[in-house]
Amino acid sequence: MRQYVIDELSFLERDNLDSYLKRTIKPAGLDGAFFLELPRDLWSENQEGHEKCGPFYFSVILEKELIRFEFLVRSSNNLHCSSPPGPRRPSASSLSILPTGCWKRN
Repeated sequence: MRQYVIDELSFLERDNLDSYLKRTIKPAGLDGAFFLELPRDLWSENQEGHEKCGPFYFSVILEKELIRFEFLVRSSNNLHCSSPPGPRRPSASSLSILPTGCWKRN
């Protein structure tokens, strides 16, 4: 599975990310795990035909010193949904889920 990882987070950066994620996206039921819903305009043709399997989402995992964005698209209602594993290529603006200042180091 492909993923985007940012490591070497300071305590303050991790605390800020944890607070932001808890306020803005759905918790996954495990500490530090969240579901980032895939916007409907990014669904593939096969996902469009599987509305009952949606919403589709990516996992965001916040650990002690890193944050991981998993690129595996999951169905929230059907573990064995036959939709393809990824969305159409997203635009850069559709992926701006965190405020720009989150990644600045002081």
